[in-house]
Amino acid sequence: MSDSGPIDRPDPVTPARTDPARPDPARPDPGTAVGPGAPDAVHHEPGGNRRRDAERLATANLRRWLTPGIGVKRWLLLAFVGLLVLSLGAAHVIRQVTRDVEPGGLTGSILDAVTFQFLPYPLRGLIVGIVGLGLLIFGAYRTIGALTAPFLPSRGGGRLVELIYQRKSLARGPRVVVIGGGTGQSTILRGLKEHTSNLTAIVAVADDGGSSGVLREELGIPPVGDIRRCLAALADAENLVGEVLEHRFAGSPTDAAPEAGGPLGGHPVGNILLAAMTQLEGGDFEEGIRRANRVLAVRGQVVPAAATPLTLHARTRDGTVVDGQSIITRTRGIERAWVTPAGVAACEDALAAIADADLIILGPGSLYTSLLPSLLLPEIRDAVLASSALRIYVCNVATQDGETADLDLAGHVEALVAHAGAGIVDVVLANNRPGDRATLRAPSEPVRLTWPPALTQAPRVVLDDVVDSTAAQRHVPRSAGRRGHRDPREGGSCPAPCIRIANGLTARRRPRTAPPAPSGFTGRERERPRPRPRPPLRAGGDRSVPTL
Repeated sequence: MSDSGPIDRPDPVTPARTDPARPDPARPDPGTAVGPGAPDAVHHEPGGNRRRDAERLATANLRRWLTPGIGVKRWLLLAFVGLLVLSLGAAHVIRQVTRDVEPGGLTGSILDAVTFQFLPYPLRGLIVGIVGLGLLIFGAYRTIGALTAPFLPSRGGGRLVELIYQRKSLARGPRVVVIGGGTGQSTILRGLKEHTSNLTAIVAVADDGGSSGVLREELGIPPVGDIRRCLAALADAENLVGEVLEHRFAGSPTDAAPEAGGPLGGHPVGNILLAAMTQLEGGDFEEGIRRANRVLAVRGQVVPAAATPLTLHARTRDGTVVDGQSIITRTRGIERAWVTPAGVAACEDALAAIADADLIILGPGSLYTSLLPSLLLPEIRDAVLASSALRIYVCNVATQDGETADLDLAGHVEALVAHAGAGIVDVVLANNRPGDRATLRAPSEPVRLTWPPALTQAPRVVLDDVVDSTAAQRHVPRSAGRRGHRDPREGGSCPAPCIRIANGLTARRRPRTAPPAPSGFTGRERERPRPRPRPPLRAGGDRSVPTL
């Protein structure tokens, strides 16, 4: 759905009255006060408003063309220089041709009039320069308008100039890889695409519930629900594409009865589309997702962690083994997680993006069911460990009933390192502003800011305001504006601190060697003593918070 409101349209014109002496009360004369307490209100014709709106839109479109980074001004300047050189050449030719023209004759009189010989010498060049510059500006304005007119939607602004800005300016942004899944990954992608178009979302493929689980069981394809959300988040026309992809057919995906909606009941349109893309590519899931990226014109790319559906397993502290992501997400006291089948190859696009990344963001999202399924693949884990990019873990702002109900900030980091290996993260980004508890979904609680974790070498921690004021269990996707200010009633922006951290720290360019994979552990093999009570972190001044 478009952000812009509906266009006000005039009411249908009623037939004119035949009696001119009886004016129509529904059509006040111009200048007549309209409404109580509005003596100065004047009736305006809709056509005038539309003309003014069109003029404002054209002016804004022209300013957008002159935005730094689009690459238009330099070529306009070059064209101006070219015209200037051409004019000098034409003047030289005219001078050579008219060298023998006698003054006072017809030809001489015409030349004197064209070259403003009747004016004082200083005014001649000034007038010619002003006229020429005006014609150049008007011609450029009309040329840009003629080129962009076919690409202007009925409302909302210039489509072509936005595409050029995206390709030119955002293409210079950092190469960012976001690893995760669930709604947290799509949330941060919405903000990151305002900073760079060099984005790669590596999405977990271990979901087994809802529509994704049904399609996985019936068609044998990896789960597509999280991929669908990321594609919608990165699409140029996010509102329109999201509305289509997220639309669910009425009914239930687990009940094919006609009264429950039939075979399509409960399935989102995006899931069906991705399944169709896979079939169009002869069952090649990776190629099907590549096709979806092209069709939906996303900024960057969305790639699955693997082309094979994964099954997530977990063991709790009391030794209970739980199978399936949809069950694990409600399980407390998880000690170890792993995926099957073992030895699944990671997608080549994912490995290439990690190797070329400037910044790798882990999360946000469910720790065990969204983030770890991708990092439990040996190839992806080793690629992240060996990458020279800066690696930031975005911790959730609130606990989840089940898998992280008893974890604080340090506990999240300890669990991540225990499964993915020491050195998997350089910086931890955590929220330091408690959200409105009235908007927090019970029984979730804000993640306690305790530090440091029980690790040999703890990563840096950065605190920032990244919580959504309207839903205290999630991050804010983007800043209120690109000009650097935001409404104080709104939360912070999660992507902005990540970009600031990446710009403020020099990423290590020395290739890393991946340490050996963490060995499997059980409750007896690895009794993890809880560290002494740790003081909560404070935003500044607290010596337990490493500063950047």
